[in-house]
Amino acid sequence: MSTTPFPRVLVVGSGIAGLTTALAAAGRGLDVVLLSKDRLDETNTVRAQGGIAAMTAGLPGGQARDSVALHVRDTLGAGAGTCDDDAVRVLVQDSAAAITALVQHGVAFDRAGGPGSPWVEGLEGAHSVPRILHAGGDATGREIQRALVAAALDAETAGRLDVLRHTMLVDLVADHHGSVRGALVLDGDRLRELRADAVVLATGGAGQLYPHTTNPAVATGDGIAAALRAGAVVADLEFVQFHPTALAAPGCFLVSEAVRGEGAVLRDATGRRFLEDAHPLAELAPRDVVAREIVRRSLAQGGRPVLLDCTAMTAPAGAGRAGPDTAEHLARRFPTIDAAVRAHGVDWSREPIPVTPAAHYLMGGIATDDRGRTSVPGLYAVGECAATGVHGANRLASNSLLEGAVFGARTAEALAGDLRADGTRRPHSTRSHSAATTELRAEGTDRTRPGPPRAGRRHPARLAPGGVLALPDPAEAHVPFDRQAFQAAMWAGAGVLRDGPGLEALVRRLDALRPPAALSRHAVEDRNLLTVGRAVAAAALHRTESRGAHFREDCPVPEPARAGRAFWRRSRVAPRSGHRPATSTYTHNDMFERIPAC
Repeated sequence: MSTTPFPRVLVVGSGIAGLTTALAAAGRGLDVVLLSKDRLDETNTVRAQGGIAAMTAGLPGGQARDSVALHVRDTLGAGAGTCDDDAVRVLVQDSAAAITALVQHGVAFDRAGGPGSPWVEGLEGAHSVPRILHAGGDATGREIQRALVAAALDAETAGRLDVLRHTMLVDLVADHHGSVRGALVLDGDRLRELRADAVVLATGGAGQLYPHTTNPAVATGDGIAAALRAGAVVADLEFVQFHPTALAAPGCFLVSEAVRGEGAVLRDATGRRFLEDAHPLAELAPRDVVAREIVRRSLAQGGRPVLLDCTAMTAPAGAGRAGPDTAEHLARRFPTIDAAVRAHGVDWSREPIPVTPAAHYLMGGIATDDRGRTSVPGLYAVGECAATGVHGANRLASNSLLEGAVFGARTAEALAGDLRADGTRRPHSTRSHSAATTELRAEGTDRTRPGPPRAGRRHPARLAPGGVLALPDPAEAHVPFDRQAFQAAMWAGAGVLRDGPGLEALVRRLDALRPPAALSRHAVEDRNLLTVGRAVAAAALHRTESRGAHFREDCPVPEPARAGRAFWRRSRVAPRSGHRPATSTYTHNDMFERIPAC
């Protein structure tokens, strides 16, 4: 470990958000320790086939037709009325700088010709102009991960960064004031306490809540669960984006919507194209529409998966020559997907492949301001585990990698400003942690676009009517936790299709589950999944409308009065101690309360 006198920052997570934060904070002279739960490249980032959206009009070789206003408008449109306008504007305005930083770290985005030629910028659903940068065709995330990991390894070799691999977050450590001062981590079978002046959670999403997910096995909601136990405010957890087409085989490999964009069609078990009856755009309808129709058709045919038919796809012929055949075109255009499909013994150029919707991205998470600060002093969050408000109810395609890069850099800047050289913290001039929570709890909910937590007056706690979800007494939780059964219950009750009775049944079922008490990676993950699953169920039950990725068959239309964001926190925080690490690992959640937005 470094022995520098500079403030120590613990960054938990090694995807684009964690690596960007760690590298930028180290570059600002902070003493940074980076934790990776598994290998440095076992992340959601490395699986991102799509590109990274950015407003590059001011960069050499950029998209001259784009503008900040256009990208903001597209993002707000996809967010279905629940985005934070200010956070979205920050995302877009800082996007060019984020791309420049990635290029400086060695990311090689695809170009039309040789070095210095214009970038190849693709067009995806709900974008007004082509603004999606790709690398290696369908391997953008892998290239970004490669470059950032290489930069982190260089920093580690130079002594600017400490990296702890195969080290899992167990819980946050708080002092008697409630400020986060480090973390408990599991290093093999050894529980360790790591002290820090600030902790940044960049732990990704929680796709393992569901039996079908494009996320890696490490995506068990660890950061969100730890933040809830520490008393942090969370937001927007009802909004889970399900990608409509993942390979219905072990691993749920994502089959990009770009495949449908280039001519693939969806068929039911009889070979009939069923989306033509559901939406004018058929296979090119919005993701949530396609996902719902696939689930409905699968249920109607006894649970058998629907089929994605690519057998008629060929590249357009060039002048005076024929285009490549289907197999050659698929291998050239989608090399990563082609290899994955063929690894399962399927020649997708000759036969349709079975697909299923799969949990892909969590729009909600730990509520933050636009510099990563949460409602708990000393705790920051960035990336998919954070809820900045940029995604609203339905993330705009390719904005997620951008969020990690933009807010990772902004969080590092905030850390450098918030921490003094002696490890004490400067009071924030705006959006302070202590005031954020109290204001969130006290202000009304009549704003259509509530902002992220801001500084304000202290008020007594006040619960929203009907916004309290009582969770069981430990003695009442009698059913041992089984991950497969839990995931099946989440899919049935809080999956693509939801309704009130199903969510109520899910809440009762989760209430009865007893979390495992062992101290092992799998047991800690199971406890985190149960904590986050209960919070997702509470949020989904409370939102009695359909909006974006949250679809309730008993409330199938959006209600303008419910367009605002929903903020939550656990009503009782785990006990703290002075010298001994404070951990809620073996305590039981008792209640979530909905907090009126600021």
